[in-house]
Amino acid sequence: MKKILHIVVKNRWNEKEKEYTGDTLKTEGFIHCSTPEQVIEVANYMFKGRTDLQILVIDEKMVHAPIKYEDAGNGKLYPHIYGPP
Repeated sequence: MKKILHIVVKNRWNEKEKEYTGDTLKTEGFIHCSTPEQVIEVANYMFKGRTDLQILVIDEKMVHAPIKYEDAGNGKLYPHIYGPP
């Protein structure tokens, strides 16, 4: 299983939701994710000091939407999910 990770604020995650869109699918067109090796860097950059977070572990094979690894402007490729997983 190839895993990607998604950081979410606890009160915005509802596992009973039929379709998860994250905070950015509607505004940016994709859901931001990271690899296990990138998640600490992403958490420190995007969510520094927050204590209300959780990490969703996503099996790429279970995602129906396209996943693209794209440069975020720092030369590193991050997984983006283009649609509800």
